[in-house]
Amino acid sequence: MTGANSFSVSGYGPERAGWTRIFARDSLTRRLDWPILFAATGLSLLGSLLVYSATRNRTEINQGDPYYFLIRHLMNLGIGFALMIGTIWLGHRALRNAVPILYGISLFGVLLVLTPVGATINGSRNWIVFGGGFSLQPAEFVKITIILGMAMILAARVDAGDKPYPDHRTVVQSLGLASVPILIVLLMPDLGTVLAMVAIILGVLLASGASNRWVFGLLIAGVLGCVAIWQLHILDEYQINRFAAFANPDLDPAGVGYNTNQARIAIGSGGLTGAGLFHGSQTTGQFVPEQQTDFVFTVAGEELGFLGAGFIIFLLGVVLWRACRIARDSTELYGTIVAAGIVAWFAFQSFENIGMTLGIMPVTGLPLPFVSYGGSSMFAVWVAVGLLQSIKVQRPMSA
Repeated sequence: MTGANSFSVSGYGPERAGWTRIFARDSLTRRLDWPILFAATGLSLLGSLLVYSATRNRTEINQGDPYYFLIRHLMNLGIGFALMIGTIWLGHRALRNAVPILYGISLFGVLLVLTPVGATINGSRNWIVFGGGFSLQPAEFVKITIILGMAMILAARVDAGDKPYPDHRTVVQSLGLASVPILIVLLMPDLGTVLAMVAIILGVLLASGASNRWVFGLLIAGVLGCVAIWQLHILDEYQINRFAAFANPDLDPAGVGYNTNQARIAIGSGGLTGAGLFHGSQTTGQFVPEQQTDFVFTVAGEELGFLGAGFIIFLLGVVLWRACRIARDSTELYGTIVAAGIVAWFAFQSFENIGMTLGIMPVTGLPLPFVSYGGSSMFAVWVAVGLLQSIKVQRPMSA
């Protein structure tokens, strides 16, 4: 590749244009990873049905329009798809050069949340509300910045041929880059996003070839950090109550344990095939709070049953499988690290979201990738898909 434009991949030339270029053996169209694209699109479209089912009777939030959230979810999907195309067009290598700018914008965004401009929703001050029903969660985009920034630092000397793997100094620099936004997000406080970022860091370090001592050291530091956060009372009371309810599901079932108990009832009532789309009693009766966002998986469990919920997990598995293939087949360490960071992000967030609805993980407020309602989350995950596609199309055909 000779320029920032990712269409200038190996095998392209100015003489190749039109239909010949589009359908040639080495064309961009044929190099795309279609399984991951179909799986991600299927998840988003299925999510639109679940969001509609969860909100069509919620007159207190849908402004009297049963299609309000459905239309906005599909609009978010359209914007996310456009962002994916733009990311492929720019290419992950061009974004590598833009990391300092993206990092600065990300820090500015999360810092802005801590000012009077920021808004508190569901106990966390992690939103910027622009009016007209439009809001932005900058922390979602910090995940991408951390992946790109750490990959840039860790792979710089390795891809240049100076080092076989990142040295200790390089690892420290990459961790320093990631720690600043994490500390800011922790002040919001948004513990769920922080945990997702930590999972990303571990995935990035494992893929980079850095010494395993760093991974074990970070795990130990994480445990000590959790103890310190608990002892210093950094967490808000509602977050402490969530962990208490996770440790003891029977604790205050009408209070802090209400969400988890209702979620388990909804999923358990679905059986094998579910009550049918739009016919779930828990969903129609609005017994599960935040069902269009954090607890959207409960709609699938109740109305589509074990088979429908299992299909969502299958599609998520396809996304992770193809992303792992892209990480493995990348011909540069930078691409491998970026893809591995996305795998860690999607895998942790999916497990945490589904796990909290089943009662095997604490409630943290993380959305289910591609499925949950939310523009910031939808935009971020589709940019990540664009990065994966860019890594795939920019490697030689023989790879």
